[in-house]
Amino acid sequence: MTATPLPTRRSVEVAGTLVGSAFVLAALVIIWVARVSQGRDLYVSELGAPGQPTARWFQGALLLIVVGGSLIAYAARGIRSRVPLLSVWAPAVSLWIGCGFFLVASQVTCTSGCPLPVGASFTWQDFVHTVVAVLAFAAACLGMLQVSFAVGHRSLARFSLGAGVAVALIAGAGGILSLARFQADFGSRLELAATTIALAWLLTLGVMMAVRSTRSVAVPVEQEIALTVG
Repeated sequence: MTATPLPTRRSVEVAGTLVGSAFVLAALVIIWVARVSQGRDLYVSELGAPGQPTARWFQGALLLIVVGGSLIAYAARGIRSRVPLLSVWAPAVSLWIGCGFFLVASQVTCTSGCPLPVGASFTWQDFVHTVVAVLAFAAACLGMLQVSFAVGHRSLARFSLGAGVAVALIAGAGGILSLARFQADFGSRLELAATTIALAWLLTLGVMMAVRSTRSVAVPVEQEIALTVG
């Protein structure tokens, strides 16, 4: 069996990464359009609640994140953290774990109003959705933290550190307001901001991986041309 030439494999990888990035961008646009169309403040997860006109769109957006994030994670599989505790597994694994949780969240959405799964409002559906959504964000933040200490990716590392800290703090503040049942409207805006930053980071990671792969394709091709001419 003849092995696929390296430039060809790289070209396929670049195409996959660009498709993944386009999916993530589409998901971000869908979430924002769906959120604005509501004309009121609500948590992002409520966009997918049964009975909401945006339910199918929200589920579609999460699936786009799952597929797009998985493709980007594959392109970033070579990134490793230089911190021993964070190098137990690659950031790509953290992204794949997060995508897995988002896949569950896309199929198990919260109920109408997205009540907290405590007390009289407790339902297993809300409990599962809340848990997997929190774990998905946690996995994404872990991936950002790992990339923050990546070897040979200085600009990406700095951006990842800022994005990771911002997402953790903003999402955490929004979650606390939700738990406290205080300023829920402001908390929902914080959640939307954290979601936007996280997806923007993932999109940036995808674009940077595509650019890096494109350069790695160009070098062998140029060398082959030089050898042929020579």
